[in-house]
Amino acid sequence: MATDYYAVLGVRRDASQDEIKKAFRRLARELHPDVNPDPKTQERFKEINAAYEVLSDPQKKQVYDLGGDPLSAAGGGGAGGFGAGFGGFSDIMDAFFGTASQRGPRSRTRRGQDAMIRLEVELDEAAFGTTKDIQVDTAVVCTTCEGEGAAPGTSAQTCDMCRGRGEVSQVTRSFLGQVMTSRPCPQCQGFGTVVPTPCPECAGDGRVRSRRTLTVKIPAGVDNGTRIQLAGEGEVGPGGGPAGDLYVEISERPHAVFQRRGDDLHCTVTLPMTAAALGTKIPLETLDGLEEVDIRPGTQSGQSIPLHQRGVTHLRGGGRGDLIVHVEVQTPSKLDAEQEELIRRLAKLRGEERASGHFAPGQQGLFSRLKDAFNGR
Repeated sequence: MATDYYAVLGVRRDASQDEIKKAFRRLARELHPDVNPDPKTQERFKEINAAYEVLSDPQKKQVYDLGGDPLSAAGGGGAGGFGAGFGGFSDIMDAFFGTASQRGPRSRTRRGQDAMIRLEVELDEAAFGTTKDIQVDTAVVCTTCEGEGAAPGTSAQTCDMCRGRGEVSQVTRSFLGQVMTSRPCPQCQGFGTVVPTPCPECAGDGRVRSRRTLTVKIPAGVDNGTRIQLAGEGEVGPGGGPAGDLYVEISERPHAVFQRRGDDLHCTVTLPMTAAALGTKIPLETLDGLEEVDIRPGTQSGQSIPLHQRGVTHLRGGGRGDLIVHVEVQTPSKLDAEQEELIRRLAKLRGEERASGHFAPGQQGLFSRLKDAFNGR
């Protein structure tokens, strides 16, 4: 094998299950990401999890000790081989010749499940990144029994029904002769051991629910649905087994002014007709602070003004998106006599007293153009 799992945990090849478990827990406390956030330490933490997953399972450990691959051996007979579909050659021998199964008991210690929580962030936090403290309610190792499942001062005992094999056999007669079938032991549920006095804190499961606080680093540029993986921060497995991973899914709160589209931000400014005609400067509170948007004279409805590098930071790679300001010119609907006279004089000066609109095929209105712009057309 490429990896010596015994060396990874620092135990002898003839180490007992209790010694393997104690070695794993000692290393896990030293190398846990909460204690040592260094990336090299996290890789070492994954190695000891993989080693413990194999050596704590009697069946996988047996395959590993014989030089096989404990991860692929669980599939039974090889593809296209005689044992395919029968769960291995030993099952065929059991069925036709009545030999005893040697699969062995299953381990009480198993890897925990992955967990996921959703975390809401503001637009500026998603754009620039931040650090958040989150509360996680997951299964952790029971401190009363240290994952053993037995009450303090007691231990698991060999099952007297299956004598530690984890399964019981039954011989029946058929037209093929005597057929021996095996099933998990009903007394120990296939573990090979029973716990006469379960731990009062965890009821024999080796783990309890607990609420803890974790610090999560949110990278700049995350978006709705982005998931951040925290290795080893999920559910602790039954029997105090290795913990699964925790995934933090990002949910971005809507912003009062800006609408996000990829890494670009969009907003709309409504201007009076006179400001659009004469030009002006409009203050806008961006993610970087207060800036002035330059409205040039003669600006039309539907025009857009880009503010480069004022959008969201790219999640992968440098740089940022843009902030696009869409202009909407508002025509006055109510005029007093003096205002109406001024506009009539302006129309006369521009030769527009009897102006008529110009029609063109396929011309879109302002709102249609904005809608298409946001839809990426």
